[in-house]
Amino acid sequence: MMTAYTPNEMMTIAAARSLRNEDICFVGIGAPSAAANLARLTHAPDITLIYESGTIEAKPTVLPLSIGDGELCDTALTTVGVPEMFRYWLQGGRITVGFLGGAQIDRFANLNTTVMGDYEHPTVRLPGGGGAPEIATHCGEIFIIMMHTRRAFVEQLDFTTSLGHGDGGDHRQRLGVSTKGPTRLITDLCVFEPDPVSREMTVVSIHPAVSREQIQANTGWHVQFSSDVQETTVPNETELRVLRELQARTKLAHGGY
Repeated sequence: MMTAYTPNEMMTIAAARSLRNEDICFVGIGAPSAAANLARLTHAPDITLIYESGTIEAKPTVLPLSIGDGELCDTALTTVGVPEMFRYWLQGGRITVGFLGGAQIDRFANLNTTVMGDYEHPTVRLPGGGGAPEIATHCGEIFIIMMHTRRAFVEQLDFTTSLGHGDGGDHRQRLGVSTKGPTRLITDLCVFEPDPVSREMTVVSIHPAVSREQIQANTGWHVQFSSDVQETTVPNETELRVLRELQARTKLAHGGY
């Protein structure tokens, strides 16, 4: 009998499956961290997780609250200074995957983590880019994980914090950026990948019990679907058990938060 799962669990597990055992992954806090550590605890035990604070090969037992969480230093192979992390590791081309999230995303996977509304008089002031703009341009490729809502999936960003595929096509190359950019966008409804020519994010896999109409209703642009859309494989019992144990440990460690 199949174990019941939530849309958030489906999203996290689908994202974790995207990571490979040999990856060196620059991990964002929140949903990216949950997916990356689930991969480490299941099919990718040798993955190298790097956080912005300079922790290399971190193996947290609970999910960190921030890049400054002591859990990261305590469990890392080593910790280096932030300038070394960005100049030698990131800008040196040594990181295969960057795992990011955002408050807004457009059809070409450009991200906003700065403001909602007008920049000078925003309705919401967000945490900002941090290292994400550098991660977006210097990692070999980028995976993005986000909850799929019309408020987040917009026709036009209020502010562009991190470059995705720009205006589409070869825009990254014209800007002198040689890395692949976003190659996968995982949501609680589906999985997108960029069209080979236009670079517009295109649905390649739909999660079980989700319809195309539901995806479109939660997206602020006209969604493109691949000619060979697959159904996302449901979470297995091991993936669910490991994820739930990780989340339970995290909740206990952080006083119920």
